[in-house]
Amino acid sequence: MSQSGEFSTAPVPRPAGPVTTGSPPPRASEATRLLCAGVYLDPGFRRRMLQELVEHGERAVAPSLGIDVVTVLAHALRSRGRETATALWVLAIWVVFAVCDWVVAKGTPFVGVSAFAYAFPCLLLWIAAVAGGRGGFDVYGAGPRATLGGQRLWRVRVALGMRLVAYVYMAFYWVAALYFLTQGLWTAVVFPLLLVWPVWAYRLGMEKVARDELSPAAFPGAAPPGVPEPYQGIAAAIAHEQYSRLTVYDFDRPFVGYGIPHEPWSLAVELKRRPDAPGGERLTSRKVVELILPRLAALRDATAAGSRDRLRDLEVAHLVYLPPPPQRGDVRRDDAAVDQHVGGSVDEGGEARRYFLRVRVGAWSELVVVTILVRVHTQGGMLVLEVVPHVLPPVRPEFREIDRLGARTGGARTFTRALLSAPTASIASVVSMCGTLASVLRAWLADAARLPGEGPAASVRELGASPQISLFQRMDVSRYVKTVRDRIASGVTEALRESGYETGEFEQYIVNVNEGGVYIGAMSGGAVASGQGATATARTDGGAGGAGS
Repeated sequence: MSQSGEFSTAPVPRPAGPVTTGSPPPRASEATRLLCAGVYLDPGFRRRMLQELVEHGERAVAPSLGIDVVTVLAHALRSRGRETATALWVLAIWVVFAVCDWVVAKGTPFVGVSAFAYAFPCLLLWIAAVAGGRGGFDVYGAGPRATLGGQRLWRVRVALGMRLVAYVYMAFYWVAALYFLTQGLWTAVVFPLLLVWPVWAYRLGMEKVARDELSPAAFPGAAPPGVPEPYQGIAAAIAHEQYSRLTVYDFDRPFVGYGIPHEPWSLAVELKRRPDAPGGERLTSRKVVELILPRLAALRDATAAGSRDRLRDLEVAHLVYLPPPPQRGDVRRDDAAVDQHVGGSVDEGGEARRYFLRVRVGAWSELVVVTILVRVHTQGGMLVLEVVPHVLPPVRPEFREIDRLGARTGGARTFTRALLSAPTASIASVVSMCGTLASVLRAWLADAARLPGEGPAASVRELGASPQISLFQRMDVSRYVKTVRDRIASGVTEALRESGYETGEFEQYIVNVNEGGVYIGAMSGGAVASGQGATATARTDGGAGGAGS
């Protein structure tokens, strides 16, 4: 703090870069690969992602932790384009089916009967698939099957009943179609078989992508697909924002992108000078941060030198949260602008612009990400420390179905799968195309370039996250959080000591946080018990009350 009372805006020392011993870049991480697979396997995930990134182009992208959103976006747009192309071929075959059916059967009692007769069981099978939790791409026979756990029993029964009716009806249809063929009415046989061709071609393309681009061996070296020209501006904005140290946030959801909060805590202690401490410059948030940084760097370096623990890749960065700008592109993100924001916000303690020290550990090939956000206040004679850990769970395990697709090599098995799934896919592809057209129309009507800027409402990484985390992963998360928390507490304690302040109360608070105990600054009379089954007895003979936990 200067003599005039103004906070210093000098640059805060940058943390040393992370140790990168063998860690893949975010574009080639396992989390990125599985999310790219997810846009092919789960149209619901792809639809929600494109809604956030494309339909709401006025929103800043959420921080990308261990993934590359541009690569996922490129695969999502290509996947949607291929499904649309497949749907156009299917729709064209349906139209020609109906026209030829009318022309060939003209003059007979069966004019126009075949097309509508075949469409009915196809529609029943599609409705049954949706009711049974297997809508979307799964109707092509390649996607992961959704579990029925938690769905209402009536939906399962309805799906099974409709599927049974459809199969019985389909059997009668083919018996009738073969009879019509003997009468010269060939449309009832030819066109249902023609509908298999676009589905088969789509499946072959999917297997090629899974094998040549999204397999564990091919993905790190494979170039991502190009982003179509209409979306290149969005892709450029995402690339500019996703790893920036300036984060535009939504007031209602400030920590979008970091996952699930994991035991956040804060404490406030009064700054009291030690009686033997000489007078000096008061403690500032900047000094606390500067003393935390070397302890985190030492933790990372020591781990890198002696083990393969993921703490060797610990990343530390200055992060500034900014309110939404007038428009999305109005935030300068060059190094000079970022350093200016960091230098100005680290000590100001403002409400809208907020400084955090971000500590990140990407574990399990970036499938589990632990992020700890630290904020320090030293104003009004108080020290306030806020520590907000977050955990990103693994990417959904069903996206690993892409590896099963990559193991297939086409041939008779692929054709048979296409033959069996074509009735449902012939309806689902057209429905999917209608959804794509609606999305494109919404994006055009929104005219995001003219809308005021907004913070992110959803994160691609969170949309693709699993609700489950394994016991091993939970143990690792706990260890990372406790270790980093210890280094943070050590840095704050040293800052207090060097500035001549008492550390006893702060250290007691840290014991409370670390061990789950109860810290009481002062007490007169009464008794305290903590923990399940604990007891406490107040004594009047001057002795201490008994307590157990």
